[in-house]
Amino acid sequence: MVDLSVHLAGVTLKNPIIPASGTFGYGREFADTYDLDILGAFSWKGTTRDPRPGNPQPRIAETASGMLNAVGLQNPGMEAVLREEVPWIAEHFHGPVIANVCGFSLEEYAENCRALEDAEQVKILEVNISCPNVHAGGKNFGSDPKSAAAVTRAVRAATKKPVFLKLSPNVTDIAEIARACADEGADGLCLINTLLGMRIDLNTKRPLLANRTGGLSGPAVFPVAVRMVWDVYEAVPKLPIIGCGGVDSAGAAAEMLLAGASAVEVGAANLRDPWACKTIIEDLPGVCQRLGVDKISDLTGGAHHGE
Repeated sequence: MVDLSVHLAGVTLKNPIIPASGTFGYGREFADTYDLDILGAFSWKGTTRDPRPGNPQPRIAETASGMLNAVGLQNPGMEAVLREEVPWIAEHFHGPVIANVCGFSLEEYAENCRALEDAEQVKILEVNISCPNVHAGGKNFGSDPKSAAAVTRAVRAATKKPVFLKLSPNVTDIAEIARACADEGADGLCLINTLLGMRIDLNTKRPLLANRTGGLSGPAVFPVAVRMVWDVYEAVPKLPIIGCGGVDSAGAAAEMLLAGASAVEVGAANLRDPWACKTIIEDLPGVCQRLGVDKISDLTGGAHHGE
């Protein structure tokens, strides 16, 4: 029998499959589809201090082997999540929850992390550093090592929970960003977030998205995600990595683990097929048997040393 359990900074998951932030809400939409307890964990929707209505429509566009989204961090705000979503999650999911935390200043990041300190089921804070820094002209926190380090330092001082920084691929050297986060006390890393892209409507000769640009996700970004997970594993081999970007099958999940991930988030696939995570989990034992491992954790980093 294959052991599917994995460990992330002292947190045990029954399997490495995690619905990614932004594609699973707070779990309500999927609870009637399958038993949420089959999941290793889930990462809830990116949450800011204040409620956000998101960007104007249209904010979703299809593209070959993927999709563009410019939802704009629509969420009810941290207070409402703690009051309404956290109790609901406790009733319907009994595994570890990963809270995706967003912010537009160092103070907001720290405040949001402190607010989650007493949320017992939240075991990992996934800090999204693709947010624009309102005090630096809108430049994303994750776009340079100094800003990424500053966020890591701020949230590390605000919480005792494990902190995973979610890295943006829209940088010159993601390994440099990873090292900066590691040096300031990150417990782990999650990568990648979406790639910046756009489409143009031939009829209107205008961008399809009201926001002009959006984040590209889906199978199209998978090779980029695998390469970046590989690079970050080489740069900071002691930190666990949650691999994310275009995973849509058990085979793709195994490939991400071989590149260096300890667990895998499934994003756009959930929007195309609500049973995607369930199917991947059910298929993992067969993939492990084909690869000759009794413990799925043995796959992590295997491609780096030919195992």
